[in-house]
Amino acid sequence: MFGLWKPRVLGAWRMPATGPVILAVNHSHNIDGPMVMGVAPRPTHFLIKKEAFVGPLGAFLSGIGQLKVDRASADRAAIAQALGVLENGGVLGIFPEGTRGEGDFASLRAGLAYFAVRSGAPIVPVAVLGSSGRPGRLVKGLPPLRSRVDVVFGDPFEAGDGSGRRTRRALDEATERIQKQLTSHLENARRLTGR
Repeated sequence: MFGLWKPRVLGAWRMPATGPVILAVNHSHNIDGPMVMGVAPRPTHFLIKKEAFVGPLGAFLSGIGQLKVDRASADRAAIAQALGVLENGGVLGIFPEGTRGEGDFASLRAGLAYFAVRSGAPIVPVAVLGSSGRPGRLVKGLPPLRSRVDVVFGDPFEAGDGSGRRTRRALDEATERIQKQLTSHLENARRLTGR
């Protein structure tokens, strides 16, 4: 990432140095996940759509510990693998919106709340800014080479209410709390970076 673009990483020290952590990353461009993997202070295992696991890229993604997920159904194997990462004290990366979009955390899916409440792992919000502005001249699907991309890590927070409940209502409440935290972090990151 540092060879192709100019990442500016802010707040990486906020990420806990040990123990399970969930990175909740906004997603507006294909390079958002690789950028976070490249600059995060700890190895990160992202849930990535199964369609990306094709040919050599699939072998590469599996080889570096990324998790294949079928977004069309409740993928029990992917859920078990993701929970395993957290149980082993690892870092799980999630795009809470489920797919690329505006990257504004406007519509969260329930997966992030489920993993956070089930595992008890803190969530660290991550805003990637500058990846989707203008297309590059050489490769239209990528940001211009050597352009600045900001990656802003926020303060860790707990998604649950402390009761340990894992009911549908508890997950819905956790999703609301998460959305407020992520939206607030994104606003702060934009103010901090001027984007």
